[in-house]
Amino acid sequence: MANHTGFILLGFPGIAERFHIPVSIALFLIYLISLFSNGTVIVLIICNRRLYQPMYVVILNLAISDLLFDTVTLPKIIAKYWFDDGSISFAGCMFQVFCAHFLGGLDSYILLLMAVDRYVAICKPLRYPSIITNRRTILLCCFFWFFTAIIALVIALLDSNIPLCGQNKIRSCFCTNTGVLSLACKDIRVIKHLIFGIAMFVLLLPLAFILFSYGVIIRVIISQTQSDSRRRAFYTCATHLCVIGLYFFPRIFVYVANQVKLILNEDINVLILCLYTFVPHMANPIIYCLRTKEIRRTFKNSIKKRILMKTQHISVINTVTK
Repeated sequence: MANHTGFILLGFPGIAERFHIPVSIALFLIYLISLFSNGTVIVLIICNRRLYQPMYVVILNLAISDLLFDTVTLPKIIAKYWFDDGSISFAGCMFQVFCAHFLGGLDSYILLLMAVDRYVAICKPLRYPSIITNRRTILLCCFFWFFTAIIALVIALLDSNIPLCGQNKIRSCFCTNTGVLSLACKDIRVIKHLIFGIAMFVLLLPLAFILFSYGVIIRVIISQTQSDSRRRAFYTCATHLCVIGLYFFPRIFVYVANQVKLILNEDINVLILCLYTFVPHMANPIIYCLRTKEIRRTFKNSIKKRILMKTQHISVINTVTK
């Protein structure tokens, strides 16, 4: 059966061969930045007990999700450009489809949790310790990991059973539901409508509450009398909303465009996919974590501690050699 012969990832299908190396270097740098920034956040939060707070628990889950997503998708497309190895097995492709929708959907609900945290912290500060607790936050994170995994499994199972009739070239950097469905040679409108409905539920429900919560937060900020605190809060909200907008709106646009059969340039389509997928993964650790005073203080203390230990080690070696 054609479903079991595997696929070929084309990456940017219309790009000239002379641009393959720059594109692959850009993707490799994106992966390195994501690996370093998200890895740093994970290590800092896990290794420092004073960061065991609800907000950092949510950020930890976001960093793990983003790092897993990039590790599942980016190495394969980098290998395609570096070693001309764009082939991927049927099982590997379905695994990428599962991870893309699992971790992508998980990010939606993690961003929802972060919006809830900020909403309660700013609008109901006196009740924050009783509403947002570590136990409640961990339970919600575990629920969303399980919930989005079930949704992604349904999508992957639907994709694995569509008739492909020999077509195996996916015009994308990794296997997505849209890429696989575009290879179908029979009428699959029912499956497309079902997956579109699932995607809109996963995206629009969190987005609606996120926009509502930030609208309330901005209204509270406007009522503040101190201009400095108002300016800082506006800047924080603006950066958060930029990342949220980059994550949600291009995704919704691509789903709607495919649903109404709006034809986009193939390379533009892949570029949009990369922008709303990989750019937020690089920006999230900086916007949500590394800009906070507590994380910066912990990071500086860790570096100072390492430098001190190294200095002491060198001094001990010098003393022994003398």
